[in-house]
Amino acid sequence: MSGWRSSVLTSDAAEPRTWFITGASRGLGRAFAAAALERGDRVVAAARRITRDDFDEHHGDRLLVLPLDVTDRAAVVAAMATAVEHFGQLDIVVNNAGTMSMGMIEEFTEAEARAQFEVNFFGALWVSQAALPHLRVRQTGHIVQISSIAALGGFPSTGMYSASKFALEGMSEALAMEAAAFGIKVSIVQPGGYWTDLYTSMTSTTPMEAYAPLRAELERQWADGSIDSAPRLAAEALLKLVDSNDPPLRLLLGSMVYDLAFDISRRRMDTWAGWEQVSRAAEHAVAADDAH
Repeated sequence: MSGWRSSVLTSDAAEPRTWFITGASRGLGRAFAAAALERGDRVVAAARRITRDDFDEHHGDRLLVLPLDVTDRAAVVAAMATAVEHFGQLDIVVNNAGTMSMGMIEEFTEAEARAQFEVNFFGALWVSQAALPHLRVRQTGHIVQISSIAALGGFPSTGMYSASKFALEGMSEALAMEAAAFGIKVSIVQPGGYWTDLYTSMTSTTPMEAYAPLRAELERQWADGSIDSAPRLAAEALLKLVDSNDPPLRLLLGSMVYDLAFDISRRRMDTWAGWEQVSRAAEHAVAADDAH
């Protein structure tokens, strides 16, 4: 805990803030919304299918429930305007809505590949774009992009999901630098395993026989399954993130994802170092006329 205490707000965080959370009807999104409401904040809970009954308590006028398909850009803009009109301001935007499609890269149809990006990338893009004008007016705010352990690297059968999260993170890194000029913070959260319905609601490609041996090997590797964590732990971490005076661009959630991030980074650095001579030899500045 001591690692974050020095940068946590002690006064402003006590003031009620307004959250806009997508994918708020279940899983991590619901946990984020519940945590914000429990501390006395106001929450706009958005999801494709959502009602006040999705929450244990109705929380009076501090909870606004909005049915929303984040892939519909016009609907996202309208929902953001409704949220600001209802609560008068916007402070924290959490892009949590996401889907997962499993399959080998060769197996994906065009429709399946595009569908994976529509929610995970374009949905987050539309929400971020719709929130920015409202946050810029106040010269403050925090956009939190819920990414994934899959953004640390591509893995067999989760490549398209990883690709959508890589795209989200690339966009968000640029957004963080652009939004900083207006006092707006951007953070990318990379969670490990949590007990949500992501895996039970995921879709799969039609398997090709050529990949049967690889699938069998993956099944052997995953035979023991995983022990996931309660979503409330992710929610507690998110509260610490948004309360910080100096939130990080990236936040890893869970020991497994933390260790994996360092392992992947070390292996990449070792590879870069091993090919340093080739990399440096590929650069030698010349005048434009001599380039060919």
